[in-house]
Amino acid sequence: MSLESVRAFFAEKAPDISVIESPISSATVALAAEAYGVEPGMIAKTLSLRIGERVILIVASGTSRMDNKKVKAQFGGKPKMLGLEEVADITGHEVGGVCPFGLKSPLPIYCDISLKAFDVVVPAAGSTHSAVRITPERMAELTAAEWVDVCEHRP
Repeated sequence: MSLESVRAFFAEKAPDISVIESPISSATVALAAEAYGVEPGMIAKTLSLRIGERVILIVASGTSRMDNKKVKAQFGGKPKMLGLEEVADITGHEVGGVCPFGLKSPLPIYCDISLKAFDVVVPAAGSTHSAVRITPERMAELTAAEWVDVCEHRP
């Protein structure tokens, strides 16, 4: 269902963007970089977090690391990663394929400024074998994401 919901999202909102599929798993940043032939920083990983009662998604560069202090300052609470089943139940996407597109239900989406270092980024597309190539600005625009500075960038 997840890959299909992402395809439907792009068919409706950005028909010029195609979902690309890989025969090898792209479930981790390292695997995705290899599968799509890009450097790990260009992989746009999606973090699923609970802060108090709220669930949010933060999309960040594959080589960046979430800074708990920055997240707490930005969102007013301590972040906690969602569990595997919770991620799938809430987003509709399996871990390794979580992305801000084609979500099961609307969630607040934030893009970390670490993505702005790249002209094109490669976020997952709902499964561990799919992705899209998109500019960070277009991704933020299509998902109504807000830009934040909540990660520590590591080259």
